[in-house]
Amino acid sequence: MNNIELGVFGETLAERFLIQKGYQILEKNVRFKRLEADIIALHGDLLVVVEVKTRQTAEIGEPWRAVTRSKQKQIIQVANYYICKNNIHKETRFDIVSIVHNSHRTNIEHIEDAFYPLV
Repeated sequence: MNNIELGVFGETLAERFLIQKGYQILEKNVRFKRLEADIIALHGDLLVVVEVKTRQTAEIGEPWRAVTRSKQKQIIQVANYYICKNNIHKETRFDIVSIVHNSHRTNIEHIEDAFYPLV
């Protein structure tokens, strides 16, 4: 599986995982300029913006560690665009779904409130 296939696989797996946890998926792969948010969902009264990171191994660190402060800022920009465009008035949370998938195992870690916009 190449990196693109692994990424698509991970996003599909994350979507199913979130649906099983009661999330309502609103959009996937939301783009603003050259930036992207993987999943935007509702969970109760919250709008949840989810970044999905999938790797074949955790040898160099868990996948969620790849969501750097720079990447967080990009996701926040996409979220702001989406919220304004759709006139949404809900509290927003930023989550990460971190997946390690290979022929030996599939491990999914859902990190709620993974990061926050700086004020």
